[in-house]
Amino acid sequence: VQLQASGGGLVQAGDSLRLSCAAVGHTFSNYAVGWFRQAPGKEREFVVSINRRGEPTDHLQSVKGRFHISRGNAKNTVYLQMDSLKPEDTAVYYCAVDSGHYNFIRPDYWGQGTLVTVSS
Repeated sequence: VQLQASGGGLVQAGDSLRLSCAAVGHTFSNYAVGWFRQAPGKEREFVVSINRRGEPTDHLQSVKGRFHISRGNAKNTVYLQMDSLKPEDTAVYYCAVDSGHYNFIRPDYWGQGTLVTVSS
């Protein structure tokens, strides 16, 4: 499964940004999808996920109420809506697919990252 993440950029604290993850030649109907991020000098961390039905299933506590994951009607794009961004949200964001489970448990396909920079 080839994934393409896009939508990153430079924003100010408090702004919103929407990231997209497109499945090339596939739809997400059969996959659980998750977003991860990796800040400079830190390990990659899980952010949020949806199951195969497109229902949100888990999220990082620090993004609760600010980040929302959804799947497009065509089911070949997954979005990460990020509101009230903070400088600590600065990171490279990655989308990933778990093709082996109904819920997102263990990614086995990754997209390239998209950089989000939040200035204070």
